[in-house]
Amino acid sequence: MDTQELQRLKNKFDIIGNDAALNHALETAVAVAPTDLTVLVSGESGVGKENIPQIIHQFSRRKNGRYLAVNCGAIPEGTINAELFGHEKGAFTGAVGERKGYFEEANGGTLFLDEIGELPKETQAMLLRVLQSGEFIKVGSSKVEKTDVRIVAATNVNLYTAVQQGRFREDLYYRLNAARITMPSLRERKDDIYLLFRKFTSDFAQRFGLRKVSLSIDAISLLKGYRWPGNIRQLKNVAETVTALESRPATLESERIELGARELAPYIPDEKDTLLPQIASPAATGGSMAEEDKRVLVKALLDLKGEVDALTERVKALEGGTVRQIPEQAGSDRLVGRERLGAENDDDAEWQEQSEELSIRKNTGELIEKALEKHGGNVKAAAAELGISERTVYRKLAKNKK
Repeated sequence: MDTQELQRLKNKFDIIGNDAALNHALETAVAVAPTDLTVLVSGESGVGKENIPQIIHQFSRRKNGRYLAVNCGAIPEGTINAELFGHEKGAFTGAVGERKGYFEEANGGTLFLDEIGELPKETQAMLLRVLQSGEFIKVGSSKVEKTDVRIVAATNVNLYTAVQQGRFREDLYYRLNAARITMPSLRERKDDIYLLFRKFTSDFAQRFGLRKVSLSIDAISLLKGYRWPGNIRQLKNVAETVTALESRPATLESERIELGARELAPYIPDEKDTLLPQIASPAATGGSMAEEDKRVLVKALLDLKGEVDALTERVKALEGGTVRQIPEQAGSDRLVGRERLGAENDDDAEWQEQSEELSIRKNTGELIEKALEKHGGNVKAAAAELGISERTVYRKLAKNKK
């Protein structure tokens, strides 16, 4: 496919991104669509695997037939055979009448089986028979029936590993794997992350009459630096939440608002929540801790470079000199106080004798304590004065208390 054809395809199915792996997946889907090959779509949860079977169906000779999508992992094991293959009246308790299954309903069309790795072994055997001969038997019946269905399956687990562990039939695995399409994770599409964010915030803002949210360069770096385990689905949730809480009603004068890393950071999940220090006591903070403050602490992020820079600048301002980082041992946070480069007088010598190494942790803790004392234990006011987030105040206090 040339660039224009590929872009038209993306526009038609509302796909955002220019990543090479994504483009390859889309081109492969179009290439195999005219055939009746069974396709296995693999990729993590939330990467957009559901787009592939829709593309295959629309570009196949079955496009005028029915397209049905079934989440195999959402159907209870006791009823999945009846859901897929149908059942006769009285086949089980509650079967008050005959019912067609998905394979019969999709006859002549395409059936998308999502989370195929969750199928029970008995159902796997029945699916293999359909793939090999197009034959199936309804639950509670002995009559063999036929269907002509194109199967596209998807999985977010490694089926080959499931085969080795005895959880998935090897013969079914190779039957499904006639053509394979892999959808890349979001962390493998870093250049597409901000494109998707803009799309999601734009759609959400337009829907609710809010200003669209754009990000500064440091905020974009923060967005790209997160690993996005929930992929596109998680990014969409974050983009919509940011827009809802940070944006304002759109006006003729302003239809956009820009956020920096400091404003965006609280919305990026902290994957080390369970490793955080114990919540500081009210006595440590100089006042009572509200439930909202506790929530902020629990959701605290890892140290951000921007916050460290802000604290460093604050130390620099108070000391009245230059602060520089010492590239010593790994993990060292030590700073050296003022230097007057090129000074050749007695004052400089006297300063050199009095100079001592400063620790970022020590100075940060002292600054925070002074700010809290000044504001009567008000964490929000102290954080605002220091130019850092509330979660950083709590985290530093907790670390210093240990």
